[in-house]
Amino acid sequence: MREMTRTSAPRRSARERLLTAANELFYREGVHTVGIDRIIEHAGVAKASLYNTFGSKDELVRAYLEFRHDRVRRRVERHLAGSATPRDRLLAVFDAQAEGFAHPDYNGCPFISACAESPEGSSAERAARHYRTWLRDLFTGFAAEAGVADPSALARQLHLLYDGASVAAGLDGDPTAAAAARTAAVTFIDTAPRAGD
Repeated sequence: MREMTRTSAPRRSARERLLTAANELFYREGVHTVGIDRIIEHAGVAKASLYNTFGSKDELVRAYLEFRHDRVRRRVERHLAGSATPRDRLLAVFDAQAEGFAHPDYNGCPFISACAESPEGSSAERAARHYRTWLRDLFTGFAAEAGVADPSALARQLHLLYDGASVAAGLDGDPTAAAAARTAAVTFIDTAPRAGD
């Protein structure tokens, strides 16, 4: 009788395990509260794996924030896929934010938290700046497509609403903050002067 062979899922790389551990621990407890030894233990890798893969804890923090940025980007893209007009696309960003707030482990904006703990010029600050520029450019581009006279001004207003909702959802535990921000966004979008007015 032929022996049955078991198939198992391929073992994740040290990089994947370290990023998963960093995402769980940094997001829940803070990038500076959690030490390297906790990350290594949680990931089940040797200390050398962390330094060979990322070089330093600062670079692991940067990779963690890039991972969070990618998650937000993919969530926004899913919501944008169903948006027919530039106005819909502007509001879809808030719909994506609401989805994030509804997640049971939502613990505030990881970029705000990491920057609050990190010194000026850190990898965390650079990663947060990159994320914020991406978000502002997204709003600006959709505002321009909508024919707004001053797309950058509307983008700034919408970005402030988005930030405020993040803070309210994190500090107040209010998952409805994105819906409130979206309602305010409708007013800003619909009353913004159009090019040629």
